[in-house]
Amino acid sequence: MFERRLAERLVGQGDGVTSPAPRPVPLTKGSPTPQPPAPERGSAIGSGLTWLSTWSLRLLLVAAGAVLLGLIVGRLWSVVLPVLLALLLASVLWPPTAWLRRRGAPPALAALGTLLGFLVLLIGSLALLAPSVTSQVGDIAEQAVGGLRQIQESITRPPLNLNDAQVDAAVAELTQRLQASATRVASGVLTGVGAVTSALVTTALSLVLAFFFIKDGPRFLPWLHGVVGQRAGRHLDTVLTRSWATLGAFIQGQAVVGFVDAVLIGIGLLVLGVPLALPLAVLTFFGGFVPIIGAFVVGALAVLVALVTKGTTTALIVTALIFAVQQIEGNVLQPMLQGRSLRLHPGVVLLAVTAGGGLFGIAGAFLSVPVVAVAAVVLRYLGEVADGRPLDLARPATGAEAAADQDALSAEPGAAQRD
Repeated sequence: MFERRLAERLVGQGDGVTSPAPRPVPLTKGSPTPQPPAPERGSAIGSGLTWLSTWSLRLLLVAAGAVLLGLIVGRLWSVVLPVLLALLLASVLWPPTAWLRRRGAPPALAALGTLLGFLVLLIGSLALLAPSVTSQVGDIAEQAVGGLRQIQESITRPPLNLNDAQVDAAVAELTQRLQASATRVASGVLTGVGAVTSALVTTALSLVLAFFFIKDGPRFLPWLHGVVGQRAGRHLDTVLTRSWATLGAFIQGQAVVGFVDAVLIGIGLLVLGVPLALPLAVLTFFGGFVPIIGAFVVGALAVLVALVTKGTTTALIVTALIFAVQQIEGNVLQPMLQGRSLRLHPGVVLLAVTAGGGLFGIAGAFLSVPVVAVAAVVLRYLGEVADGRPLDLARPATGAEAAADQDALSAEPGAAQRD
C-alpha cells in the first residue's frame, strides 16, 4: 500500500496533489528555435485546393459582373457617352464657373456665361483656321496629283519596267472594282450621314448636361448624403471628390501636354515650309487628349502632308521632329504633370486606349484613360478602407465633422495626387 501511494505522488495524482509544472528550458545563443509541427500533406493540399476554388469562384463572379456591365454600357452607349463627355467638359468649365459664383454671380448665369464663352472660343478658333485650310487645300491637291504622276513615271523605269499599257490596265481594273462596289459606297455614305447626325445630337446633349452639372453640381453631395445615409455618404463623398479631382488633373495635364506638342510641331512645320502647319498644330493639340495613339495618328498625317508636298527628305525631317517631341512628352511632360495625379503605368494607359478604341471607337479611346484613372482611385480607396487608413467611419459623423471633412477635401486640390 505504501509503495502504491508513493507511486501516485510521484506522478502527481495522489490526494489531489499535482506535480509542479516543468520549468521552461532557456534558449541559449545558437540553440535552434522550436518549430511547430508540420501539417499533414493531405491537409495542406486540401487547404490549398479549397483556397484556390474559393478565389476562382469569386474571380468568375467578378468577370461575369464586368461582362454584364459592359453589355449594359453597350446597350445604353447613346446615353452613357453624353454623360461621360459632359462630366469631362464640366471638369474644365467648373473653375471659371466657381470663380464667377464667388464674385456673386447667380449659379445659372455663371454656368451659362462659362458655357457660352467656351463655345465662342471654340467656334472662333475654327473660324480662324478655315481660311488657311481652304486656301491651301487646292495647292495640296495639285501637288498630290503631281506626286502620283511622278510615281507613275518611276514605275515605268528600272527596276519595275512597267509599260503604259500595264499601268492603264491596272487603273481600269481599279475603276471597275470601284464601280462594282458602288452600292456599298452608297450605303457607307448613308452610314456616314447617320454618324454625323448622331455626333451632332451627342454634342448638343453633352453641352446641355454640362450646363446642368456646373450649375447644380454642388447640390449633388448633400442630396447623396440624404439618400444613402451619413455612413455610406462619407465613403461616396470621399471617392467622388477624389474622382472629380482626378478628372480635372487629367484634362489640365493633357491640355498642357497637347499645347506644348502643338507649339513645337507647329514651329517645326513652319520652318520647313510644310502647308497646313497651323491646322496640323491645332489637330496635334486635340490629338493630345487621346494619349499615345492620338499623337501618333496626327503625326502620321503631318508626315503624309510633308511627303506629298515637299518630298521624302522633308518627310523624314518631320518624322524625326515628331519623334523628338514625343520623347520629350513621354519622358518629361507626362511623368511631371500626370505621374502624380493619375498614377497609371504607361502600359496600362496603352492597353486602356487600345481596349476603349476597339470596343467603342474614337470616343472609347478618348474616354478610356479617365475611366481607368477613376477606377484606380476607387481601388486605392478600397485598399485604404481595408487597411483602416481613412477617417473613422464606425460611427455617423456629426454635422460639424462632415462639414470639416468636406471643406478639407475641397480645399486640397492635390488630394487626388497624393492618393
